[in-house]
Amino acid sequence: MTPLPSSDQSGAERANLPSTSDSHVADALPDWLTAFTPRRWLLNGHLQTIVGNYLPRAPFTLQSQTETVEVDPTDGSRVICCPNWQPESDRSSCLTVVLVHGLEGSSESRYMLGIAVRVWNAGCNVVRMNMRNCGDSDALTPTLYHSALSGDVGAVVDHYTARFGLQRIALVGYSMGGNLVLKLAGEWGSRKPLCAVAAVCPALDLAAGSDALHEPANRVYEWHFLRRLMRRYRRKVELFPSIYSRDGFGPIRSLRDFDDKIVARYCGFKDADDYYYRAAAARVVDKIAVPSLILRALDDPFIRFTPETRAKIVANPNIALVETAHGGHCAYLGAARGDEIHWAEATVTRYLLEHS
Repeated sequence: MTPLPSSDQSGAERANLPSTSDSHVADALPDWLTAFTPRRWLLNGHLQTIVGNYLPRAPFTLQSQTETVEVDPTDGSRVICCPNWQPESDRSSCLTVVLVHGLEGSSESRYMLGIAVRVWNAGCNVVRMNMRNCGDSDALTPTLYHSALSGDVGAVVDHYTARFGLQRIALVGYSMGGNLVLKLAGEWGSRKPLCAVAAVCPALDLAAGSDALHEPANRVYEWHFLRRLMRRYRRKVELFPSIYSRDGFGPIRSLRDFDDKIVARYCGFKDADDYYYRAAAARVVDKIAVPSLILRALDDPFIRFTPETRAKIVANPNIALVETAHGGHCAYLGAARGDEIHWAEATVTRYLLEHS
């Protein structure tokens, strides 16, 4: 069996530790929002990440519809959404939570199903959104999906707001989805009906995260993503041979290679660095004007915040930045029993209910 990477922090991780000069940020937040106690045998960020991804859950009991929503009328791109609505008498007035998954996830990802049940049971409408091409929607768009497409989330919000007269919308995103919802929040400012945002382990600094995935301790994650991304790209070549080609970009050995040779080439960016800069929510977090929660585990194997990004977050009074010593990547498996082991889902749900 291949041993797990060490839990020792890398230099990059140590550089991202909170400084004593902003310890007031955590002090100002309530204990329920900051006090995460991990399972005693899950003190390693890699263990949290891996176990969190595969831990069995209770069966998903909500009966969801499946709908397509047009997100770009210029090329007809559509995404698949899975909404669950409260009774019609309450539908427009109660909080609607739009959930956005991470890289190569879908509306069926375990964390998406878990938090969907929680917010539904709390009396909210919930919409599980698939990014373009995800959730078996490759044929619904001629484009690839990438981290700059915050407008797709906005299009979904606009679609359901117009359809049902929704008065309050909250966004929740995981990892890449966290970048998308924070980016949209920065772009929208105080635009209604957006009233709250939560991001779990958001990939705000795309260049730093991409390079972190290429570190030796994280190559297992990078290979996992690359295999799935290349399989999806080959499917796009089959579906849209007049747009995409298998040739002309050489070997793809890293996520940065993929972004440089495929995403940039087909999505209108000069190169990977141009893509990372233009797609990063880090550029606009200072413009977020609604209550927003960012959960970040300091032992997350590959999510990194630059000091500049962290300073912008801390300086924005609308953002609650919660940094825990443990939690891995989008895992946060706590010491509580049963379904309460999923600390981030419970915490995000409570935050949204109290701030919307």
